[in-house]
Amino acid sequence: MLCIIWGSTWIASKAGIEAVPPLLFAATRFIAAGLLLLVYGWMRGEATSVNIEDGMRFIAASILMITLCYGPLFWGMQYIDTGTAAVLEMSLTPIALLCFALLLREERIDIRRILAILLGVCGLVVLFWPSLPDGNGSKPDAFPGASLWGGLAVASAAFTYGYGSVLARPLLRSYPAVFVAGITTLVGGIALMIAALIVEPGAVAAASGNWGISAWTAWFFLVIFGSLVGYTTYMRLLRDIGASRAGSYAFVSPVIAVVLGALFFSEQVTVSDVIGIIVMLTGAYLAMAKAPTVKGALVDT
Repeated sequence: MLCIIWGSTWIASKAGIEAVPPLLFAATRFIAAGLLLLVYGWMRGEATSVNIEDGMRFIAASILMITLCYGPLFWGMQYIDTGTAAVLEMSLTPIALLCFALLLREERIDIRRILAILLGVCGLVVLFWPSLPDGNGSKPDAFPGASLWGGLAVASAAFTYGYGSVLARPLLRSYPAVFVAGITTLVGGIALMIAALIVEPGAVAAASGNWGISAWTAWFFLVIFGSLVGYTTYMRLLRDIGASRAGSYAFVSPVIAVVLGALFFSEQVTVSDVIGIIVMLTGAYLAMAKAPTVKGALVDT
């Protein structure tokens, strides 16, 4: 379910940011989703207060998983194809989760994991080689190096999301998943809204809500399915099976996004794209498959 939903959200995101400044579009989505999740949790009797010692972790997880993930992600999607953005961010997500697991000594490093990271980097180079200064991009850049900078912004989202996921997991042991999802989306969305209104061109004017039917339809889809259903599902997976295994959705969602991007936006899939996709997904698979845990590491019950 998570693979299908998050594979489809790339199309909705693309439709939305074609009519609305991307940071504002993302911010309003997460603020609305956060409020709805908190109300839903309150109706179910899952509302609770946040301990002072957990406050900074909540804020850090919110900024990393929402503000610093979806801000660069939506901005970068303006300058690269939907399928490329999906494959790039989702293929790097398991590798990012692996890196943070290694840094936190939850898993041991071995040759397979080193190979996984190298394959991910190689796939990134192959996928974006046409966007380099001397290459031939699939579409003209909005400004010099736009597609390259857009790709880097999308790639950064995987690492901020991965780090935020690692920080959020201990919270899920103490608080209901719906509550954690509501707080992180609301706090992260508010921070993203502030950034949009300060630095994003056209954000103040677009705050009036005159977006058009297509953008509003995409917005409602993202709020209901992308956040209320998808994000809370990911939180439960994060709590129950851990960050690395929860990130396995990244193996299937890019394929769905590439197909939908070709069908709805007539986006071309070149031979180099296919090669890059295969290499990156191979690296992601090696990063995820049967990851050993460090002896004596914490095990959930």
